[in-house]
Amino acid sequence: MGKPTGFLDYERESSETVSPRQRIKNYCEFHAPLSREKQKLQGGRCMDCGVPFCQSGMLIGGMASGCPLNNLIPEWNDLLWMGNDEQAYLRLSKTNSFPEFTSRVCPAPCEAACTCNINGLPVSIKENEYAIIEAAFENGYIRPEPPTLRTGKRVAVVGSGPAGLACADRLNKRGHFVTVFEREDRVGGLLMYGIPNMKLEKRVIDRRVEWMKAEGVEFITGINIGVDRKASKLLKEYDSVVLACGASAPRDIKVSGREAKGIYFAVDFLKSTTRSLLNSGLSDGQYVSAKGKKVLVIGGGDTGNDCVGTAMRHGCASVMQLEIMPKPPVTRLPDNPWPEWPKILKTDYGQEEAAEVFGSDPRCYQTTVKEFLTDRAGNVKKAKLVKLEPQKDEKTGRVQMIPVEGSEYEIETDLVLIAAGFLGSEEYVTKAFGVEQDERRNVKTAQGGYETSVPSVFVAGDMRRGQSLVVWAIREGREAAQAVDKYLMGYTNL
Repeated sequence: MGKPTGFLDYERESSETVSPRQRIKNYCEFHAPLSREKQKLQGGRCMDCGVPFCQSGMLIGGMASGCPLNNLIPEWNDLLWMGNDEQAYLRLSKTNSFPEFTSRVCPAPCEAACTCNINGLPVSIKENEYAIIEAAFENGYIRPEPPTLRTGKRVAVVGSGPAGLACADRLNKRGHFVTVFEREDRVGGLLMYGIPNMKLEKRVIDRRVEWMKAEGVEFITGINIGVDRKASKLLKEYDSVVLACGASAPRDIKVSGREAKGIYFAVDFLKSTTRSLLNSGLSDGQYVSAKGKKVLVIGGGDTGNDCVGTAMRHGCASVMQLEIMPKPPVTRLPDNPWPEWPKILKTDYGQEEAAEVFGSDPRCYQTTVKEFLTDRAGNVKKAKLVKLEPQKDEKTGRVQMIPVEGSEYEIETDLVLIAAGFLGSEEYVTKAFGVEQDERRNVKTAQGGYETSVPSVFVAGDMRRGQSLVVWAIREGREAAQAVDKYLMGYTNL
């Protein structure tokens, strides 16, 4: 695969990134891809290693090692190296429904598991994937191909995030009539309103949706199933229903002063910005603005970083991001060997931007909020923070972060964004369909299965597994499509 000595002959080279001070002036993607010739050389760095962990998708230590989609990575790297773009796309599309999404937003567990990563720099798998899929769109290798034969079976997919789209795409290709219901005004779910435009420009989603429409998938927006239309009506009209509504119930924090004005869930902050950006370029003012504000972001994950990056583009006066856990090490520790997911310090785009503008990393580790203080009008004006220290529970063996007595201090803030994760599926949907939930509020299925406790009702994505990556949602959508197809036809050839 690739060039046998490519990883020795060629250095890893990545796309050029727009400088932080320049990119915060707009909401556009900020990576300039390599030339086709340079990208081919990156494909040539992929060697024919004996065990390609990059495509394994195994769980090691509770974390994904390699691609959850089991992408045929060495194969399409080799085809990219040889300049066979069309065959590279065909191999890529065998396992991945939407490479244009994953090549932009996936954290690349494939690269973390790359054999070259043992004592060097991994193959640039993510950027190679981007080059292949964008060449496919540019050169017309992707063409709408409606199924030549329809089964007559009708399937409703509730939710148009990555899991719902992947499931709908596969079922439509099988020949079933598929209708996707989306409660928002635009198709895309998490991809549209959960991920900021600078990470995934929305034209990329629209491009794929238009292609799916041309293949026969029907999309209905602005319909909230369980509110605007009864679940029972859907069950009567369709042979099967797939729930792909995500894990969209945000986790709150319960501290004194939480009811103050100026405190928002991160998802509402991000959604309002994207909607206003798409509707009017932010000129309508219909969004939660961080301009001139002292922003406090509670939560250190991807969503928290997206809040930091968005606040920087608004023109915030300052930003602090609270991380409950200790600061990770810069390099792997002995108990975190390859090919496990590296539990090391990673600085994302928003944090880079804040550090460039304000002179320091916005993250504050082992810290949480104890209390919010307000002015006379009820607006948040300060936050009382407390430091934390790890302590091991002798009974359970789990490490808990415990407040350090006397470590409290106050900071000024007039905009607080809660990015503390999600609590599972929203109950109004699960109650409407009468499906069972597990202890984490996810929809319950048999181990490795996708059928719920209600006959003909299936579930996929975050709604089944909890908050996770886009790449896992795509895998779940594809596998749920197989389960639905077998239920409808008695067998499946997906």
